Amino acid sequence: MTIGQRIAQKRKELGLSQEALGERLGVSRQTVYKWEADAALPEIEKLIALAKLFAVPVGWLLGTEEHGAAADESHRGEEENTELNETQLAMVKEIVAQYLAAQPKPKRRRWLQAALALLAAAVVWSFFSQLEDMRWNYNELRFAVNSVEASVNGQISGITNRVEAILKAQNDLAADYGSEIAGANLGENTISFSVYALPKTRPEGLRVEFSLANGKDEPVFVPGTEGADGKFTAELTGKLTDYMELTAIFIQPDGTREMQPLDRYERLYSASFPDLRIMDYELTMAEVVNNTLSLDQFYVSVDERSADYQFPGNDLPTVADYRLGLFRNNVLLAWAVPCEKPATFHGFDEQQFFYFDDLTLEHLTADDRITVAAVVTDSYGRQYMSFDIPYRVNYETDFDAPYLTYVSSVADESHDVADWHFN
Repeated sequence: MTIGQRIAQKRKELGLSQEALGERLGVSRQTVYKWEADAALPEIEKLIALAKLFAVPVGWLLGTEEHGAAADESHRGEEENTELNETQLAMVKEIVAQYLAAQPKPKRRRWLQAALALLAAAVVWSFFSQLEDMRWNYNELRFAVNSVEASVNGQISGITNRVEAILKAQNDLAADYGSEIAGANLGENTISFSVYALPKTRPEGLRVEFSLANGKDEPVFVPGTEGADGKFTAELTGKLTDYMELTAIFIQPDGTREMQPLDRYERLYSASFPDLRIMDYELTMAEVVNNTLSLDQFYVSVDERSADYQFPGNDLPTVADYRLGLFRNNVLLAWAVPCEKPATFHGFDEQQFFYFDDLTLEHLTADDRITVAAVVTDSYGRQYMSFDIPYRVNYETDFDAPYLTYVSSVADESHDVADWHFN
C-alpha cells in the first residue's frame, strides 16, 4: 500500500471524514485529500501526529515497518531485552544531537551538557515506551469489544433469518419454486428468465401464470405449462432494467388469483455495462467565493473497466467509445479535451487524460450537483452515463471559504442518458 492508502484506511477505521481528520490535525480537507491521493506527502510533524492519532508507528505509515500481529510479536520480544538495539541507539543519538544544537554556547563543562542531553533522551524514550504499552493495551481492548459486538450481531442476525424463513415457508403457496437467467439480447436490451413453481395443493382445474415486471413498462404475463412432475414452468422475456421482479400467480378453479413472489433481480442493467473510473480530484482544490466557483484549467484521468456481469450467450460488454463532460445538475457545461499525461502526474500509465478549460459557475447553492461524467457507448451499441460520486458546495464549514465535497447519497443519480441534457 502507498502512504495515502494507509492514511485512508486508518481514517475510515476511526470513522472520520476527510474534513474531520483535517480539523484534528489543523489542516484543510483538501490537504488530507492530496495525502490520500498520493499527490502530496505529509510533513514530518503531521506524520507524527497521524501516527499518534491512528495508534501506529510512523514507520508503518511510511511502509518501512510492520504493524499488527507480526509487529506485536516483534515488540514482545523486545520487552524481554532491555538493551537498546541499533535503531533505538540511533534515535537516542539523534535526540542528543538535536538537543545540543538547540542550546546556546555554554560556559559550563561539556560533560555536564552531554549528561543532561542523555538524561533528556532517556526521559523521552521512556515516555514513548509507555505510550507504546498504552497503545497495545488499547488495541487489545478495542479488538475484544469488536469481537463481542460482532458475535452478538451475528447471533441476532441468525435468529432473525431463521424466523423469517419459518414465516415465509408457512405463507408460501408453492412447495418449491425458482428462476434463473436464461439469456439476453443486449443489442435490443432485453432479458429472458426461466421460472418454475410447484403448488403445495392441487385442486382440479388449478392454473399458474407467471409475470415479469421491470418497474418501467407494463408487466409481461405468460401462462405456465404443467409437467409430469407437477411443476409449472415458463420462459419470460422483457426489457432489461435495474429492477426485475418475477411472480407466480395461482388461479383457482373459481377464478381467485393468489400471488407467490419468486425472485427479484437488482442492478442487472447497470452491471451489464462497461464502466469508467473517473479521477477528478483536482476539482476539490477549488474554492467558492460569493456563490461563484472559478475553475482554472484542470485535468481528469479515465481508466476503462469491463462490465460486472456476463449474460449467457453474450460476450462481455466492453467500451467502444466515450465522451467526457462537466455537468451541473445533469446539464452539460463543457466537453473535455483529450491530452497527453501532464508532467505533474506520476504513474497513471494505463489511463487516458483530458483537460477542461477555465470555467466560472455562478449562483451556486448547496443543492447543485457538479459532476464529471462520460457518455459511454458499449460494444453492443448501447449508451450509458458513467460517473463517480458527484460534488456539492459545502457552505457549512469552518474553513476560510466554501469548497466542493462529495454528496452524501447517489441513490437518485441516474445512469440513463435520457435523464441528462447536452444543450
